[in-house]
Amino acid sequence: MDQLRFDGRVAVVTGAGGGLGKAYALLLASRGAKVVVNDLGGARDGVGKSNFADAVVKEIKDKGGIAVADYNNVVEGEKIIKTALDNFGRIDILINNAGILRDRSFTKMSDQDWDLIHLVHLKGAFKTTHAAWEHFRKQKYGRVIMTSSNAGIFGNFGQANYSAAKMGLVGLTNTLAIEGAKYNIKVNTIVPTAASRLTEDILPPEMFEAMKPELIAPVVAYMCHESFPDTGEVIDSTLGHATRMYYVRGPGVVLKKKPSDPVTIESVKEYWPQAMDMKNAVHLDKMAEVTVDLVERIQDFEERSKLDPDGKSYWSSYTYNSKDLALYALGIGASVLNEGDLKFLYESHENFAGLPTFFILPGMAIESPLMANSMPPGKYADFTNILHGEQFIEFVDEFPGTEGDFKIRSYSVDTLDKGSSAISITNSEIYQNKKLIARTQQHIFVLGQGGFNGPRNSKYAVEVQPVPKRAPDAVVEQRTAEDQAALYRLSGDLNPLHIDPTVATASGHQKPILHGMATLGFSARHVLAKYGGNEPSNFKALKARFVKPVQPGQTLVTEMWLEGKRVHFQTKTKETGNIVIAGAYVDFKNIVSQGGSSSAAAPAAAPSGAALKSDGLFHKIKEEVGKNKELAKSINGVFLYNITENGKTAKTWTLDLKVPEVYEGQPKNGKADTTMTLSDSDMVDLAAGTLNPQVAYMKGKLKIGGNLMLAQKLGPLLKSPAKI
Repeated sequence: MDQLRFDGRVAVVTGAGGGLGKAYALLLASRGAKVVVNDLGGARDGVGKSNFADAVVKEIKDKGGIAVADYNNVVEGEKIIKTALDNFGRIDILINNAGILRDRSFTKMSDQDWDLIHLVHLKGAFKTTHAAWEHFRKQKYGRVIMTSSNAGIFGNFGQANYSAAKMGLVGLTNTLAIEGAKYNIKVNTIVPTAASRLTEDILPPEMFEAMKPELIAPVVAYMCHESFPDTGEVIDSTLGHATRMYYVRGPGVVLKKKPSDPVTIESVKEYWPQAMDMKNAVHLDKMAEVTVDLVERIQDFEERSKLDPDGKSYWSSYTYNSKDLALYALGIGASVLNEGDLKFLYESHENFAGLPTFFILPGMAIESPLMANSMPPGKYADFTNILHGEQFIEFVDEFPGTEGDFKIRSYSVDTLDKGSSAISITNSEIYQNKKLIARTQQHIFVLGQGGFNGPRNSKYAVEVQPVPKRAPDAVVEQRTAEDQAALYRLSGDLNPLHIDPTVATASGHQKPILHGMATLGFSARHVLAKYGGNEPSNFKALKARFVKPVQPGQTLVTEMWLEGKRVHFQTKTKETGNIVIAGAYVDFKNIVSQGGSSSAAAPAAAPSGAALKSDGLFHKIKEEVGKNKELAKSINGVFLYNITENGKTAKTWTLDLKVPEVYEGQPKNGKADTTMTLSDSDMVDLAAGTLNPQVAYMKGKLKIGGNLMLAQKLGPLLKSPAKI
């Protein structure tokens, strides 16, 4: 790797007479920077003076570097910057490192203790940075480092003054990063933990020796380099380790049930646990993002209220990615031994997709209190007395992509009295980007809780359908693994009935049983492969009833009957002949028999027209191909780019380098030699060089189908002087 140099740069380091500042000054000077070594030379409390700065300058010069000493107080920051200008004619880098301590418990802290700390740490950083700022603006270049502390981030007993000043520097960084952005001024904060004069008699000797400033200096030096990409960051570093730090903001909660309700002290108390919940916290970069996020949440609350005027729905969130889809596919028997299953297991497969039954999971609302609340007075429901009775799912919009976030509205439809047991029927509506994607319905048997003179049937229930009275049109067998339940439960159903022998025995089973949803997943996968062209987007709806449990290791037999675009099916265990899933069916958009020609359309791209960040890139490619036709034709290939957003294809672009021409849409003649699928933002990052193609491919961000070697041939062309 090329050495990062600072030739021609002038750096000012305050508090550079020892410790961290000295390490910064020595390292920058060794890499070609001209350094102003500033230090009052005082003790830890700021009292007294010495010639520490001269000693550091001498050491730099002895090693062939260039440096001058400066003994001005940081409160007179303009004098320190003048030293740089008088000696070197410019200023490029400013490291605000100077500091003192006046530790006292808060009750004993004087005004002087408070004022001196803020004067040196906070005002000192302001004065030096303010003096350098206009020079940075004029030359459109500057690097500023503020020095904060873990005491500022987390607090520390006896350091109220120091903590407040150090946290103030983080706020100063945030604002200056915004104001300096258009002038190429990057302002960042280091949170170092290192041995120095301030900690010499505080840290144990062995720790003092281990926390060498030289382990932090390279981090700060890189943050000062012209190639450093970030601004407004807080970096924590010690012992050769570095990490980013930032605030996160929880999702919060609207402090009332309905938009028309008032906010009261009592309602604040009621919703306070949700206000404090950080489970789905996010980091927001700008103040404007906080406002937008808040407005969107209020609008979301109001829209939910319209969907749920009585306030009886339970809202939940669900996030998934390619790893979740692949793990689920393994849990329902997909295997690399079956070529058709690879698209469900390999995130870089050009047709990678989720299996349809995966999208039942967001609607299962495991944490929902709805089922317990749906029980009549005197009846109860919890995980000890419930069984999954029936399941329905219907896709009402385009099939979900390979990653995303859902909002789910779940609500109780009915509670049925079946004599000895009750049935709780729960509907769920699954939304993505405020669009209804799918509906599900669960029938949950609640054992021993019937007999309350309730209805036996419900007009809201999606009913199972009997299989035709003829021999099945197709049969598929597949043995489950002994570990099938242990694997499937990792997709979210952690009921100990499926893993704990003690719980299974107490429930009347010889050993842990397989999840009914796992059995259903096996069967639905069989039906999809046999009659759905193995294409998830061709899947419209499914309904099934769970009849008997399956033991891991048993063989599932899926029997299918084709009638129009509906495939009826039932599932048995080969070892016992018992029907375990009954009255089930799958509705397809088109029937595509295994081995036959497909009548199902390929997955449609999202409507084209919405501007993407990569659009400009492809237009530039088009322009450059037109200017360099012979260079482009030398590749002799047709490339199709599928550009995605939220896991779905948003646009397609064709690079036909045989003609050559570049245009939006599918290839005009024949099929692409190489198909590449990646997100809009990743496409831009690849073009900018901030995302390595090999890394993108290995991480599944870039999926390549067809001629992989031809894709590698395209790489050098994209980096050529033609800038294609």
